[in-house]
Amino acid sequence: MANSSVVVVGGGIVGCLTAMQLRKQGHTVSLVERNIIAAQTSGESSWAGAGIAFPLLPWFYQDVVNELALAGARAYPAVSAELFSETGIDPECTRHGMLIQPPFDLQQAIAWCARFGLEYVLQGDNLLIPEVVQIRNPRLLQSLKAWLIKHGVTLREQTQLMPLQESSAPIKHWQTTAGETLSADAFVVTSGAWSFELLKQTTASLDIKPMRGQMLLYHMAPGLLPHIVYRDGFYMLQRRDGHLLAGSSLEDVGFDTGVTDSMRQEMLQKAEAILPALRGQPIIKHWSGLRPGTPHNIPTIGRHAQIENLYLNTGHFRYGVTMAPECARRIAALLD
Repeated sequence: MANSSVVVVGGGIVGCLTAMQLRKQGHTVSLVERNIIAAQTSGESSWAGAGIAFPLLPWFYQDVVNELALAGARAYPAVSAELFSETGIDPECTRHGMLIQPPFDLQQAIAWCARFGLEYVLQGDNLLIPEVVQIRNPRLLQSLKAWLIKHGVTLREQTQLMPLQESSAPIKHWQTTAGETLSADAFVVTSGAWSFELLKQTTASLDIKPMRGQMLLYHMAPGLLPHIVYRDGFYMLQRRDGHLLAGSSLEDVGFDTGVTDSMRQEMLQKAEAILPALRGQPIIKHWSGLRPGTPHNIPTIGRHAQIENLYLNTGHFRYGVTMAPECARRIAALLD
């Protein structure tokens, strides 16, 4: 399908990187987004998360999750450098390493690092994995958007598609909720938590549901937190300019993007336990995003079972940012 027209449905990091890869391969690409790409729109996980390019406690995951995550993470320095060079917007791909604090199975962790070829350093009871990078995901989205515009990708923002009707025939047209018709040779769904709503009549087995994550933001002196820190389901990291993120919750509440005082207090206590310097410091922002939850964190990447020109790149759960470069590469290869 070289030099074909492709509509990518969903303008988060997965969708933007998919569109970027398809455009590099010579396709004519349109990107459809229900909101504004790179805007801090409530509910979308691409800007709402922390941008840790690594699976949390990866020895608990199946190999497919770790393989996608590690390949995606290792692609980020080059992706970030290219985007910065071409757009002038720095995604701030920064190698801070991740410090894992007890409780965790140290021997299991060491065995996993050895198996996947990752360096590790013991710091008392803590395990530091130096290779881990973080991406400033809002900046990544901004630079991706600028790259897509520069390279002739058509952006159709504030455009929502109707759910596909049950069929096994190739898609010729896909209607928007405003009554407009979009036509292309192929369609790629990268709509995260909203993917099932679009595809439920054609893909009943697609097991994706929204899972809310709440986050806190502080601002402290730059360099206060030299590593990403993970402790017992909670993580913290600091950006280059001192902004410090702490989170996140994991809540099965449907499409509710609200925040709660109880979770704010719980996260505040966890953050202060890891970094006592936060005590008495103001919380600048408290927000949430919806992850596309899937069993075992395994995404769906490939051609639709019946509709030959429909492709899925969705359901990445907690690791959409991490897996995105590798998943974009794989889905784009199927269209070549």
